[in-house]
Amino acid sequence: MTSPSADSSADAADIAAMPTVVDRVALARLYGEPLFAMPQDLYIPPDALEVFLEAFEGPLDLLLYLIRKQNFNILDIPMLSVTKQYLVYVDEIRKHNLELAAEYLLMAAMLIEIKSRMLLPPKKVAEGEEAEDPRAELVRRLLEYEQMKLAAARLNTIPQYGRDFLKASVYIEQSLQPRFPDVHLVDLQEAWRDILKRAKLIQHHKISREELSVREHMSIVLKKLQGRRFVGFEDLFDPSNGTPVLVVTFIALLELAKETLIEITQAEAFAPIYVRLAYSPT
Repeated sequence: MTSPSADSSADAADIAAMPTVVDRVALARLYGEPLFAMPQDLYIPPDALEVFLEAFEGPLDLLLYLIRKQNFNILDIPMLSVTKQYLVYVDEIRKHNLELAAEYLLMAAMLIEIKSRMLLPPKKVAEGEEAEDPRAELVRRLLEYEQMKLAAARLNTIPQYGRDFLKASVYIEQSLQPRFPDVHLVDLQEAWRDILKRAKLIQHHKISREELSVREHMSIVLKKLQGRRFVGFEDLFDPSNGTPVLVVTFIALLELAKETLIEITQAEAFAPIYVRLAYSPT
């Protein structure tokens, strides 16, 4: 049995272990313990709380943002206002990331050049032609970039595998012992009938060799051309004689043309082809 003095000392220890602030919610927990006040020796790096309100993918993206945000006409850009706002942003970049600012500085130099060219008198052009606008090339690049950006945004809305959905996969545990299906008598009969059908489809035939003479067909072609001024190229072939005869007749025509015994003529491109005997003055 414990004494009253021992109980009172235990209660005092429990009270001392409790946090001094009980009626407020803990700001955070450090290693599982509640934290009711910020530590006095807490070090926060200067860039730890930096907030980026807008993230741009490049100089054109920033320039397009400044134009669209203020509803400027992209075909008639107020260069003075846009250049001032652009340089303010570039100065902020230079304070934090000098390497990143180099690309933006190049665009800033281009904007200043365009503004200076607009202050100069326009170059003389031929009568009836308009003077070249120094902003034309910049406007073209901005419009092309905006088209690509909108197209990329539309593509990004399409559901993508791995980002918006995943393939469903189900694992089915199967027995390691293979199980083969039972074969019935009817199945064997059907397989045998299929073999007999395929055997009937195999037929043997003998190909006989036909000897054709090119010289003989050269004489046939010359006979067809005798007494006629022109003969159509197609009229010299008879498809009913078969492919081998057609090939030999064509070779005979080439041989006759090679020996300058016939002339193959055509009035113009894609016109009908005619064949005639070669002219020989008497």
